[in-house]
Amino acid sequence: MVKPSQDPSVALICQRYFSEHNLPNKYLASWHFCDNEQDANTCLALVLAGTKKATSPSLWWYEANNEALPEEGDLNVVTNFQGQAFCIIKTTKVTIMPFNQISEAYAYKEGEGDKSLAYWKRVHWAYYHRELADTDFVPECDMPIVCEEFEVVFVKEAS
Repeated sequence: MVKPSQDPSVALICQRYFSEHNLPNKYLASWHFCDNEQDANTCLALVLAGTKKATSPSLWWYEANNEALPEEGDLNVVTNFQGQAFCIIKTTKVTIMPFNQISEAYAYKEGEGDKSLAYWKRVHWAYYHRELADTDFVPECDMPIVCEEFEVVFVKEAS
């Protein structure tokens, strides 16, 4: 979860969402998954397909970047790596769990690869090393992971 977007599509998707729900318009936070284009766009496709329903940055990333933790009910715009808005998600559950206690069921909700815990641990362990590279933190087996579950509540209209 990095790189907020200033792309005009973010304001547009917010405007459409709030208008459709007869609510005052506001600008939602926006971001893309992962730290590289291929993974970010693959995860976005998994979200749009209904396969990916969770994401898991480390708590230490939030601390190192002075970012507020997600909360149940939060709305966020998910973009592709280039910052173009594709959908709005609503956070449904947030738990903080040690890396070495992530369950097979949670790994399946992340929806990546073969959806197994072994796959989740392998790709996330590598990711946490990159995520924390420029911080004072070093990944550990019991490091706290922010397990954020979400649902898609709005999808951009096809162009």
